[in-house]
Amino acid sequence: MISIEAVTKRYDDGTIAVDRLSLEIPDGSITVLVGPSGCGKTTTLRMINRMIEPTEGRILLDGDDLRQRPVNALRRSMGYVIQNAGLFQHRSVADNIATVPRMLGWDRKRARARAVELMERVGLDPALAKRYPYQLSGGQQQRVGVARALAADPPVLLMDEPFSAVDPVVRKGLQEELLRLQAELGKTIVFVTHDIDEAIKLGDRIAVLRTGGRLAQFAPPGELLSAPADAFVEDFLGNDRGVRRLSFFTCEALALAPVPGAGAEKAAGAANAVPYLLVTDGAGKPLGWRDPAAGDGTELLACGRPFHARRDSLRAALDGAVLSPTGWAVAVDDTGRAVGVASQEMIAAAIRTAHAAQRGTPEAAPAAGTDRPAAART
Repeated sequence: MISIEAVTKRYDDGTIAVDRLSLEIPDGSITVLVGPSGCGKTTTLRMINRMIEPTEGRILLDGDDLRQRPVNALRRSMGYVIQNAGLFQHRSVADNIATVPRMLGWDRKRARARAVELMERVGLDPALAKRYPYQLSGGQQQRVGVARALAADPPVLLMDEPFSAVDPVVRKGLQEELLRLQAELGKTIVFVTHDIDEAIKLGDRIAVLRTGGRLAQFAPPGELLSAPADAFVEDFLGNDRGVRRLSFFTCEALALAPVPGAGAEKAAGAANAVPYLLVTDGAGKPLGWRDPAAGDGTELLACGRPFHARRDSLRAALDGAVLSPTGWAVAVDDTGRAVGVASQEMIAAAIRTAHAAQRGTPEAAPAAGTDRPAAART
């Protein structure tokens, strides 16, 4: 565990970057520091590996004051990943990854073998081992940066806005890769970002910092969204925090209507009657909606983004319904085959049930998510 005890960083000109910050960072978790520019996120991260020394207070690792450890040995025991990867441009990918093991005295053969192993683990083709950073894409460089940080198997991984310089598609893939690695390795990760959506997706606990380095709230993401500590936190989370909170409710409470195919009959007046037909391909994958009254020759209406019937959250289901001009979302299985549909009204009912279940009211179905279930990672 990393314990930050009343830590202050005050510079010679009187500027206070961090102001009496206290946090308990649990082992094997992802703790995210988030807040506006100038709130002390990066300063706090750098104080953990003593790149910056605190003015007051202390930081403990497993009960030991970090100031009692040799600074070089401390830094080698912590992986560090920064924006734009920070790779050595004159070294190959393999040599970049092997940097810390070589500094720790590993022989070249063992260090190279570790580099290739980690390339595969972070999703890089080992054939890239002899290339140089400038020959890689931005996403590939970030993966090399993560592999380098993991090379000596450090218990602590510090990450300073590592994915902010890549495009949204690559960023999503890197986030999912980090969560996969964390599930396998169980590191203690301290992650800095200015993006609240990234914080909610990745964090087991989130520390929201105010300008001036003061702690506003430290809580699991579900609690942060449902009960912000004050107006500052509420404003920082944004007006759509209610939609974000749906990421923490699974689709268990969502009763699906049958797929309305060409041979389906609609019960007159039925609550879940679907006024459209869902057109699928030969494998049962959705292609679009058809209005039966318009005839077979009409252009199909978009079916929105399908959601996974078991793994996805109610946020994903609602997104699919909102994106569809019919107001109906399509649920699919692992193969992408349509297994049911849900209207906006049905999803709203499931949201009410999930909220009630979280409150523990007796009439609610057992559908509420925890602070960050698997659905929150989708």
